[in-house]
Amino acid sequence: MPNSNFKMPPLEWVRAFEAAARLGSFTAAAHETGLTQSAISQRIGHLEDLLGATLFHRRPRSIALTLEGEAWLPHVGAALDGLRQSSEALFGAARGRLTISASVSIIDLWLVPRLSQLSSLTGAQISLQTMVLGTNTSPQDDVIGIRYGAGAWSVPYKAKLYSERIVPVAAPDLLKQSADWTSLPRITVSGPRPGWNDMAARYNVPTTPVPSIRFDTYLSAQSAARQGAGVLLASLPLCQPDLEAGRLVRLGDEMLSHHESYWVVAGPNAISRSQWDTLVEALQG
Repeated sequence: MPNSNFKMPPLEWVRAFEAAARLGSFTAAAHETGLTQSAISQRIGHLEDLLGATLFHRRPRSIALTLEGEAWLPHVGAALDGLRQSSEALFGAARGRLTISASVSIIDLWLVPRLSQLSSLTGAQISLQTMVLGTNTSPQDDVIGIRYGAGAWSVPYKAKLYSERIVPVAAPDLLKQSADWTSLPRITVSGPRPGWNDMAARYNVPTTPVPSIRFDTYLSAQSAARQGAGVLLASLPLCQPDLEAGRLVRLGDEMLSHHESYWVVAGPNAISRSQWDTLVEALQG
């Protein structure tokens, strides 16, 4: 049965404790919360008196959590995070404009077909920024990013768009040149997706002919495949509209799964929680 005599500490005391414990410094906690160092120290002192426990070891130039402080911190962090998320979901103001940064390939092949749904579901103006390959791809606070990887980014919001699957495809007219597609010219594209060597190792596909055309963007490679320039190891989710329209044909049952894929990542400065849920619904559909 709960102890009815226990007095809950004020939220500002708990917030001071969480910030100091997370940042490892009363001074850093003061900067984050907009308080003075003495105010942080005072609030934590009041909290320790109320709880009847020492939460920090005070040293001349540093602080360290006590065993009691270490045990309590995960619970405090989870509670504050839950409070923030529920407040954002119920009362957070929707952003009037959402900025999405992605590669030119994902913008053209994945975002553009979903633009009207994105705008109507989120109730926001959508601004698209092309991410330049080779630059810093770490998430920005005020931008929704779409990045290729294993999802290891430390961000508040992230969701995988789809599971990556790689299949050989070609234009129908190119297939008329040979009954054996493995003898046709090949296209390759730079990047993290599995390539022709992976296909050869997995399915005993010949390593020749060596690809005669190389692109640095997937979008250009898929366009070249549509024009009959060669066989491409294509991302099945990205080329699905071309397959359904008959502009490309899937060759055989060979398929390579890949642990990396496109992820959408964001923080609360870029999108509200309610908008995030609808954004993900539209992007994954």
